[in-house]
Amino acid sequence: MTDAPQGQRHDRNALILYGSETGNSQEAAEELGRIAERLHFVTRVSEMDHVEINILLKYSVVIFVISTTGQGEFPNNARKFWKSLLRKRLPPGCLDHVSFTTFGLGDSSYPQYNWSARKLHKRLEQLGAKEIYPRGEGDEQHTEGIDGTFLPWSVDLGKHLLAAHPLPEGVTPIPSDVPLPHKLILEVLKDFDPSDSKRRRTPKCSKMDLQKQKKVVAPASTKGKLTFQGESRAPMIYEPLVEPEPPTTCEQVKEDLPGVEEHYDNTFPPEDPLPIPDPTEVMLVCNRRLTPHTHWQDVRELTFIMSAEFSYDPGETVTIYPKNFPKDVQALINLMDWNDVADQPLHFKAKEPDLYLDKYLISGAPGLYALEGTSLRELLTHNLDITSIPKRSFFGLIAQHTTDPTHRDRLIEFSNHSYTDEYYDYTTRPRRSILEVLQDFPSVKIPWQFVCTFFPVIRGRAYSIASGGNGAKYIENPDYIQFQIIVALVKYRTVLKKVRQGLCSRYLASMPEETPLHVKFKKTEKFYKLAEESPEFPLILIAPGTGLAPARSLIWEREQLFTDGKLDVGKSYLFYGGRNKEADFLYSDEWEDYDTLQVEVYTAFSRDQKEKIYVQDIIRREGELIERLIREKNAIIYVCGSSGKMPKAVREALIDACAQHNPNGRSRKRITTVFEKFEKEGRYIQETW
Repeated sequence: MTDAPQGQRHDRNALILYGSETGNSQEAAEELGRIAERLHFVTRVSEMDHVEINILLKYSVVIFVISTTGQGEFPNNARKFWKSLLRKRLPPGCLDHVSFTTFGLGDSSYPQYNWSARKLHKRLEQLGAKEIYPRGEGDEQHTEGIDGTFLPWSVDLGKHLLAAHPLPEGVTPIPSDVPLPHKLILEVLKDFDPSDSKRRRTPKCSKMDLQKQKKVVAPASTKGKLTFQGESRAPMIYEPLVEPEPPTTCEQVKEDLPGVEEHYDNTFPPEDPLPIPDPTEVMLVCNRRLTPHTHWQDVRELTFIMSAEFSYDPGETVTIYPKNFPKDVQALINLMDWNDVADQPLHFKAKEPDLYLDKYLISGAPGLYALEGTSLRELLTHNLDITSIPKRSFFGLIAQHTTDPTHRDRLIEFSNHSYTDEYYDYTTRPRRSILEVLQDFPSVKIPWQFVCTFFPVIRGRAYSIASGGNGAKYIENPDYIQFQIIVALVKYRTVLKKVRQGLCSRYLASMPEETPLHVKFKKTEKFYKLAEESPEFPLILIAPGTGLAPARSLIWEREQLFTDGKLDVGKSYLFYGGRNKEADFLYSDEWEDYDTLQVEVYTAFSRDQKEKIYVQDIIRREGELIERLIREKNAIIYVCGSSGKMPKAVREALIDACAQHNPNGRSRKRITTVFEKFEKEGRYIQETW
């Protein structure tokens, strides 16, 4: 047995593959990678789509970590790998020599809970792979979230790996207080031409091209803003809205950030578009508040335009990559004493030559889309999340870089699983950020070369598109189309009486018009398939709160079919819920134009009367209508909005309605089976987050 350059062993290697939409599976995979490294496995952590099936045979152990998205679907970065596993020409025993296990991340409020992990596990066994450890499943609905299951599962997996792959005499696991090798190392870039880099950063969708287009957007509400030519079903013409006042910059994450120059206050992040793969270039043209300014909840409608060569369907999401604010970035630079290097061009240095010339053991940096010749300041602004709640592993890392023994002991406590309550009391419950932790422990000094080891990558946030049909037309210029998203800004006070705001909420709330962005669009396979193929089927849309976004997109798509003269178009039945009609009824004016939109609206406002009323109560009240639409008209059911209790309560109410009112006397058990069939057929779609 020979040693690899970093103390790992050549004859024991581990491959940890993940499929992730939001980054949770990646974080879990990276934690498993650290566990394997401490057991002296040469370890690679990678997206599933970055490997071929035959590569699995090269490893002593393969661990899969995968989330379930959409309607029981695989994440985008795992679909290519999954399809390769389904090839019919693969012989049954082709993975005989693969030892594996899987961990699934899911949400039990979805009917398709952890489907991806279960399907993957089963298919691997069909191809001959050997399960070395029982499959684990994490549930977002657990009182401690995914960690409630993942932490004990990962600890026990480490014990099993050590027992199954014992170390030779004299070799022991790497202790938790000994730092592991850094994966990404920064160094100053010599002979860099900044003018060349700036040219690469210039977006094609430039301000000069779009500035004159920004004044007109399609109306958020139809009342008083629709005119018709000729007959009532003639094409719609949108009258311009008055341009809203530009949004004001929101509060900083921490009220008093020490040592920050005045010119950084209230400055919006730089506009440099991120070099994400295959981006769509868009520009913000309208950022307006939908709820009254007196209401506690700030819900925004953001309208973007893009080239008309693109198109989108209902159910698609757009991923926006937020940025840190200059004030917070400067506070961290001052705290860490990085001012001397903050604005120098950098590049990533190779950790080691290829380990024993095996390219399959070299990992990249998924999700880290740095500007060419990035500076440390730019990396902290565009790529690294310094305002998220720190993971437990973060405390163990920074404990190695403090000169204060008291600080070190406290940080190690937070990193220890035995002190879970203390960790949650300090971080999760008060929503304390990474930046605030470093301010609380000023003795910690992180070497700038290793920042990518300490700070997580900023993840893109996905938002359901709220526009469609005629609402996608940008009438001032046919070279462009528009799309809208609805964002409920996350802003609240913690138990520490501090104002907290989500990174993306703060970014979007403060975004000025004309801001160019690189975004990613994602189509959900099943969401619009049946509705597009069978436009005569009515739609039952259960969409409380911002769940209205994908429902509104469907309504406007149907409106275009109707106004284009396709008369056999099913009506939409919208079941909308909120707290107060005067404050929470989004697009209330829009729904009054029944003849055009072909929509009936049923509302439930929980705080407008003594007894609380929710959408599930309205579903039971209108049970006879719902049962008839499903049985006689083949209605397609959409449940959109927050995950958790709502989707389960709505499903139960729908089953109750059908069981109570069906004329054939079908039992509730039989109706439940029918709904399971609807899910497989795409007649019951749940889009929750």
